[in-house]
Order: sequence, then structure tokens, then C-alpha cells
Amino acid sequence: MKITIHSGQPIAETEITISCNQLTPEIEKIISILRVIDKKLTGTKNGETYLIDINNVLYIDTVDKKTFIYTLDSVYETNLKLYELEEELAKADFFRANKSCIINFRQIVSLKADVDRRIRVTLTNKEQLIVSRQYAEYVKQRLGVK
Repeated sequence: MKITIHSGQPIAETEITISCNQLTPEIEKIISILRVIDKKLTGTKNGETYLIDINNVLYIDTVDKKTFIYTLDSVYETNLKLYELEEELAKADFFRANKSCIINFRQIVSLKADVDRRIRVTLTNKEQLIVSRQYAEYVKQRLGVK
């Protein structure tokens, strides 16, 4: 793979060009990563609306029909439903962990087998969440764990 970068030229907007013989899964992954780099979610806290970089999101959870976005230092409420967020974040390394939770793959530090074929994941903030058995196989495959 050859990477060429041209900088220092007066350009109105950054442009990335990919030239390839064939569109491979690796190139598709690079493209999807580029598309979500600047992706933001909106959440409210104390009456103010914040723009939240999706890379800072640990997980998203629903409690009492309200959806919350958890980051390392704050919790924000969002008006979006969990299934809407799941669709929006599908290409951004997020996955459904159970019926009320979506987790950021990039925030997982460790996995541990749990009761009844479930998985207990530990996030970068040391918080532990459960992946239900319905989604456990997908997580194992995605992370290359047996």
C-alpha cells in the first residue's frame, strides 16, 4: 500500500482519494472509519445541548424509556431511540449488547465468560456491562475470541 500526502497547498477543503484495483474488505473498513471520524451525537445535560464525539462514547443505555449516552466524565440524555442510534452507529464500531444497551467496541478492555453463555465486558472506565447470550457470539467473532 502506498500513501501519499500533499500538504502546505492552499486548499479549501481536505480531500482523500483512494485508488485501488479492487474494493477489498480492508479498503471498505478504511472508508467506513473515515466517514465516522467526525461523527457527533447530540445529548442534553442540565438544560444545555452538547455535541458528543462518538469516539468518546463508552456506551448508550435505555432506562425507563429514556436513552442516555455515557462518556468517561458525563452522562447525557438523548431524544433518539436505541434502535435509531444502533442504525446510526452501525459502521462506527458500536454493537448491541442486550435489549437496552449499545457498547463502543473501542472502549472494551477485557471480556470474561459469565453465567448462561453471557459475556461480562470491562470498559476503559472500569465499568462492567453484560452482553446477552443473543449477542455474545457476534462479539466473540468480531474480536477473534473463542
